[in-house]
Amino acid sequence: MSTKELEKVELKEQVVRLRELILHNDDFNTFDHVITCLMSICEHAAVQAEQCAYIVHHNGKCSVKAGTLEKLEPMLIALQLQNLTAEVK
Repeated sequence: MSTKELEKVELKEQVVRLRELILHNDDFNTFDHVITCLMSICEHAAVQAEQCAYIVHHNGKCSVKAGTLEKLEPMLIALQLQNLTAEVK
C-alpha cells in the first residue's frame, strides 16, 4: 500500500459519528432517583448529575452524555430500565 492509501484508511477509521444521550423530564421520578442514576449509569460526578437533573426539570430535556452509539446504547437501556425517559440522537 502506498502512503496515500494508508492515509485514506486512517482517515476513514477516524471518522466516527458522535451521538448524544438525551434525558427527558417526567412527572414521576424524584430528583434523587435521577441523580443516583446519572451517577451510577453515566458516571457523572454528584454536582454534574444534580445540574443535569435541574436542566431536565426546567427545560424538559438535557444531553447527559456524548459518544458513539456503541458506548451510549447500554447507558440508554440502563436508564430506561430505571423508568427514566431517554433517547439517543
